[in-house]
Amino acid sequence: MHVTAIIAAGGRGLRFGAVEPKQLLRVDGRPILERSVTAFVTHPAVHEVIVALPAELAADPPAYLRDAIKPLHVVAGGARRQDSVANAFGVASKESDIIVVHDAARPFVTADVIARTIAAARETGAAVAAVAASDTVKRARREGGAVVAETLPRETIFLAQTPQAFRREVLADALKVADAATDEASLAERAGHSVQIVDGDPTNIKITTPDDLPIAEAIARRGAPARTGRAGTGYDLHRLVPGRPLVLGGVTIPADRGALGHSDADVVCHAVTDAILGAACLGDIGRHFPDSEPKWKGASSLDLLSRAVALVRAQGLGVGNVDVTVILEAPKIRDHIDAMRANVAKAIGLDVARVSIKGKTNEGVDAIGRGDAIAAHAVALIRVI
Repeated sequence: MHVTAIIAAGGRGLRFGAVEPKQLLRVDGRPILERSVTAFVTHPAVHEVIVALPAELAADPPAYLRDAIKPLHVVAGGARRQDSVANAFGVASKESDIIVVHDAARPFVTADVIARTIAAARETGAAVAAVAASDTVKRARREGGAVVAETLPRETIFLAQTPQAFRREVLADALKVADAATDEASLAERAGHSVQIVDGDPTNIKITTPDDLPIAEAIARRGAPARTGRAGTGYDLHRLVPGRPLVLGGVTIPADRGALGHSDADVVCHAVTDAILGAACLGDIGRHFPDSEPKWKGASSLDLLSRAVALVRAQGLGVGNVDVTVILEAPKIRDHIDAMRANVAKAIGLDVARVSIKGKTNEGVDAIGRGDAIAAHAVALIRVI
């Protein structure tokens, strides 16, 4: 199942009253737009992301939209929300089965809410994340002021959020509706489709006015990692076979056998990548760069490491240092360690003094000791930047 995510960020936030577009404002040091986009770029169920921006921003998008680990396209938004979504829909992959639409102004959407909405849309055709009303709800009429017309049954009232997800053909029908609407679920309803409600999240707030910013700051800081830093560990193991180069830390080392793998099978970079992703609770290298994807075949593991670091930085985190142990019976790697350290440091964006690489043997024990395999262990420390 191919999933495309559309981030609706084509508005200028006039109600907010800021000089710059609302979606570029920072919450706890990170732009609102960056937080929203990252939630979908890093989600394992999402295959591509399309961001609809005001025309002037689309012509020169922020750096974090230009270097993503998944296909990410930027389009100019339209006069109305549904026009922006339609523009994005027009460039979505033809392979897309499910299309998810999310407000850029909701920067705290969780992976679970995204997954629930996608699953419901796959089953029913259309789904919206929403939270049940907890207050008594009054419908008013205007008679010089607001006068209660009736009290609505609270158990039937839900407050719609995003993401909202649709089978491709359902969203296509919805976007043909000419009437203006505040969300795509409303358009789908008018087009005759049933929309399933799934559990949203109370913290998945929409930042609409300046009064919302203190609430957003509190949510961001509550979920922020400890400022003292976080540690992660990584491990990688590959068989050694004839006819493959032995690449370690981006250095091709003279050897009669090399590591077998989908990419260049660089155990140093793979172990460091897993350590960094693990410290940020972003899964592992297989989640982001699966060996089932042809585009990663023969890929440089230094490049994969750089992409993983970009994911971590998108979470407001930076790498403090890494320490790697390579376990290999032969050949000896001591003469190549400085070059390996320099390559890894450059890929991460660290001073080389913060990258340690050591070589060990397995004293003739098991497959590594027999010279049939190579392994690496890594530890990484990350911290809030």
